[in-house]
Amino acid sequence: MGAAARSVGIYLIGFASLFVIWHIASTWWLSSVLFPTPWKVILKAIELAEDGTLWEQSSASLARIGTGFVGGTVLGIPLGLAIGFFPLVRKLLEPYTEFLRFIPATALITVAVIWFGIGEGSKIFLIIYTTIFIVIINTAAGVTAVAPNKIRAARSLGANPAQVFFFVAFPATVPYILTGMRLAMANSFVTIIAAELVAANNGLGRMIWDSRMYMLVDQIFVALLVLGLLGFTADRLFRWGIYAFAGRFSPVT
Repeated sequence: MGAAARSVGIYLIGFASLFVIWHIASTWWLSSVLFPTPWKVILKAIELAEDGTLWEQSSASLARIGTGFVGGTVLGIPLGLAIGFFPLVRKLLEPYTEFLRFIPATALITVAVIWFGIGEGSKIFLIIYTTIFIVIINTAAGVTAVAPNKIRAARSLGANPAQVFFFVAFPATVPYILTGMRLAMANSFVTIIAAELVAANNGLGRMIWDSRMYMLVDQIFVALLVLGLLGFTADRLFRWGIYAFAGRFSPVT
């Protein structure tokens, strides 16, 4: 059996064990009304998928995450490269980055609604805010972690600063960039649910809020499972990318 097959087998065993523990807890320890069984949640998920509700709510949340995540990444990568590669830029921008990154996006939900309303703008702004600082910090760390001997070797072979940047520093920074994107993606899921709970007409967060009002606990668990599966899938893709680049350029774990 290959390594990939073994990994898949371990994942399946882990998920199966989770569902067994879940079933035992919901039938023996807790009330099945407040903590529905896995089978009840699966049946509810099928029902929501068939009537289109699940796809509609999931796609709304994913669209917001995707738009904000791409925006934050596109802004964060060049800023992180500049901060890591140019000392003057680091001195100018690093204090602002360190200050703003300690203000969580969830604390800005009210401000975002005041600025952009309850439409898509406020949610996308919050995802960009969540993403950009994590990407900046990891990208800058990747640039500063480039082995000095690689830069010296490139310069000794006649490389100019631009060539050193594009052919030495940037490739070695890619695993760090992907790590920052991976962390930012996880935070994006947290932020979008909080934002949709407060101000949204659709999305998984709104689905959870509406289900709470009508005590549809099984529907809440469906939304939670979908969030977990979507996040797990995104995380595996980033992890694969990190390992692919780390094995070639830099020992990032």
